[in-house]
Amino acid sequence: MGWRRLDSEQLHQGPFLSLHRDRVLRPDGGSGVYDHVAVHDTVRIVTLDDQENVLLVEDDFYLQARRMLHLPGGGTDGEDPAAAGRRELAEEAGLVADRIDHLATLDPLPGVTAARLHLVVATGLSPGAGTPCRDGTEIGMTATWWPLGQAVAAVYTGRITDAGSVAGLLLAVKEERPVHRSDERS
Repeated sequence: MGWRRLDSEQLHQGPFLSLHRDRVLRPDGGSGVYDHVAVHDTVRIVTLDDQENVLLVEDDFYLQARRMLHLPGGGTDGEDPAAAGRRELAEEAGLVADRIDHLATLDPLPGVTAARLHLVVATGLSPGAGTPCRDGTEIGMTATWWPLGQAVAAVYTGRITDAGSVAGLLLAVKEERPVHRSDERS
């Protein structure tokens, strides 16, 4: 690794992220500063039923100033990705999964944050104990089942643009899904 951190200063602390400025030695030996965001990892859940339908949610995104169709998910809040996936699936869709399998881990913005995006597949679905318990930013969220092929087509037409959803859906259509680890309900 050619980078070396000399010191770090926290410039901002918010409820979900913090902004840092590091004094660094770059790979070329020169000194400089590197600003970056610290935020929890995220998870997106490819929720598949027995007929290969996938659950998609749609809600309003502030920075994009539009509604977006995407896979359920959110911040891990420091939890294991499988546990966070279970929590997000219950919160956003009111569903419980018998099985959560790891699909992939991505570095969505490696020049801006060390946060990683975990993609998981949820199967063996059943209704949870209650209705979805969405937070204030998810008011108006809708959830619908799509045939997996139609969801993938929505990626190619630009209807689905969220990076984690794009990657999760495209990886889900692979003939054979490599499973790196699993978390089965006991």
